[in-house]
Amino acid sequence: MFEQAAIAVQDQQGYNQLHALLDAAFDARDVEVFLNKVRRSGLRVRDYETILKKGFLGKDAIQLYAALPVSDQGLTRERYLRLVEAVPEELRQRYYKTYAYY
Repeated sequence: MFEQAAIAVQDQQGYNQLHALLDAAFDARDVEVFLNKVRRSGLRVRDYETILKKGFLGKDAIQLYAALPVSDQGLTRERYLRLVEAVPEELRQRYYKTYAYY
């Protein structure tokens, strides 16, 4: 069975602040607002870099992400993608084009 190697976080404070913003965007009460913004912009929900640059995860997220070391940025992208996949199936169906890979 595949086991991912543990990578230590270098900048714990910035990492925690950015992850709090990610958690807020994917909160059960706010995830539909987030998905609606992504859909209206014509982006795919898995396009983390563009979504970040557009400010959909908060204005501070851009600077926080840029200040993180590369390893922490990778961990953040992985967490974002896990949150994207954890969205309830009914919302994923409603925002099918946003979730589609084409």
